[in-house]
Amino acid sequence: MVREVAESCVDSLLTEMVASYCNRFYANKPELAARRIEAIGYQVGHQLSERYTMERPRFSDHLEAIKFICKDFWTELFKKQIDNLKTNHRGTFVLQDNKFPWLERISIDPSTDKVNSAEDDSLTTAENKAASTISMHLYYPCGIIRGALSNLGITCAVTADISNLPACSFVVRVKA
Repeated sequence: MVREVAESCVDSLLTEMVASYCNRFYANKPELAARRIEAIGYQVGHQLSERYTMERPRFSDHLEAIKFICKDFWTELFKKQIDNLKTNHRGTFVLQDNKFPWLERISIDPSTDKVNSAEDDSLTTAENKAASTISMHLYYPCGIIRGALSNLGITCAVTADISNLPACSFVVRVKA
């Protein structure tokens, strides 16, 4: 029996989780909120990786495991593969998703859009707030990737980079 959860439910859960940790639990400590959101993602990624690799043999190297994340794991999560994978062959991998589903429907407070040209400081503040909000939403998928790779025996650090929404790059740095 296949179990699936509606995408809108996952979107709502992620939005509510970020809002709860950032505005209620750790309102004055965004670094703790980020760490907690990433830890939840880590646990989810670890468990999903366990489920999706049950019938597979262990991977022989880092590149095979990363390819699994880009193809099979990403397909299970988002019904599509990662758009691009780059590596420097020294333990750094960049996973590029040109239409990251969890960023496609993200909305920013509309009051930040109504800024006059005379209010450049408030525009900068609004842009910083928007970037901060989006980056908080990316700690969860970074945690998922790190947890999945950890379950595959790869210790790493994962960060996200957004250049133009909804594109997103995940940078995986394998620790020796």
